[in-house]
Amino acid sequence: MRKFLDENFILQTATAQKLYHDFAKQMPVIDYHNHLPPDQIANDINFENLTQIWLYGDHYKWRAMRTCGVDESYCTGNKSDWEKFEKWAETVPKTVRNPLYHWTHVELQRYFDIHTILSPETAREIYEEASAKLKTPEYSVRNLLRKMNVKVLCTTDDPIDSLEHHKKIKDDGFEIKILPAYRPDKAMNVDNPGIFNGYVAKVEAASGMSVSSYDDYLKALKSRHDFFATMDCKVSDHGLEVIYAEDYTDAEIKNIFTKIRGGAALSFEENVQFKSAMLVEFAKWDHEKGWIQQYHLGALRNNNSRMLNQLGPDTGWDSIGDFSQARAISKFLNKLDSTNQLAKTILYNLNPADNELMATMIGNFNDGSAKGKIQFGSGWWFLDQKDGMIKQLNALSNMGMLSCFVGMLTDSRSFMSYPRHEYFRRILCNIFGEEIENGEIPNNMEWIGKITQDICYNNAKNYFGW
Repeated sequence: MRKFLDENFILQTATAQKLYHDFAKQMPVIDYHNHLPPDQIANDINFENLTQIWLYGDHYKWRAMRTCGVDESYCTGNKSDWEKFEKWAETVPKTVRNPLYHWTHVELQRYFDIHTILSPETAREIYEEASAKLKTPEYSVRNLLRKMNVKVLCTTDDPIDSLEHHKKIKDDGFEIKILPAYRPDKAMNVDNPGIFNGYVAKVEAASGMSVSSYDDYLKALKSRHDFFATMDCKVSDHGLEVIYAEDYTDAEIKNIFTKIRGGAALSFEENVQFKSAMLVEFAKWDHEKGWIQQYHLGALRNNNSRMLNQLGPDTGWDSIGDFSQARAISKFLNKLDSTNQLAKTILYNLNPADNELMATMIGNFNDGSAKGKIQFGSGWWFLDQKDGMIKQLNALSNMGMLSCFVGMLTDSRSFMSYPRHEYFRRILCNIFGEEIENGEIPNNMEWIGKITQDICYNNAKNYFGW
């Protein structure tokens, strides 16, 4: 019987073990999409205890705790950090077969060299040992990134962000690239006139431009896009239910902008037309600068209105949506490609039913101008677990080119999440190893080892130009 979480965790064959330990394990990490707070990196903070680094802001853990009957006061409420951790420790044994069980113990091992299983009986011992280490200089956030062999990290930033923390990090000479990503979701969200007009005022302030027309608005947002480029930004990101690809004319969009600036609510058709126009403008700017654009599609957000009103967004009330994706993605990408203004693009789906859709869609626009120009992104959010990753890798292998894949990302708000890259690499090596031993792939370790290293690191390095 295998020991839990031994060095060959997930690696079921000798070939898989060799691939991981000899080829994948030592590769650096490029984390081209996450939600880490840049101010904490700029100030190189130390967390006071394990709860602060592990449970603050982690809606994965909150959902598990709530499901197990833990009161909200122990998740986002006013209980002490120890009391919150104690409730998490009570929850962990109940997470068996959920990826949280693996992640929890891998993170304890990799960051703190703690191999004890977390439970109510071991909670105090683990909490005190990890918290004591977190207070030392070796466990500042920059050193945590060094410990995980991170080379590049892209945060998620609104166009109105000053990027002052990115500037400080760069001025400090920190050797790990901490780069911004342009995330203009709020700039195109016209669902609520009051909220949108409040955002336009913030764009005016950030850009130093007055906005009295749609053209003015584009100029102001473009100036922010230009500013992000001066701060070494090379990626944009969009979190959408679907791609918006409705037909529109310039006159219609200008009239829609005037209407909402006057405080009037838009019709459904006007709403979608405006979002469609904005997506095209953003995409053209990305192509002009040679950026990579990312589209995270399919989340049904903020389902629980009572808890949304109480706690706000991104607190654990989102799920997988069942939106129709194919036709709009095709129309949008084709519109850009028809004028040769389609930038490198990564498409992520949240509904696993769309795996094959995405795997085949990317082939429509891979025109030979760049290796893997259009990418089917890694398993995301609810799918960044073992089964989800395997299904994504299999769909991409069957209908695309796995060897051209740019690999895993963290998509996390926690500095403790970097073992997700290890998790992905072990799963990848296990797939290759099993098929080599089954005679489905040649037993040429130099060749398959190189492909493994490309997927883990080299493809992303070349794709993004880092």
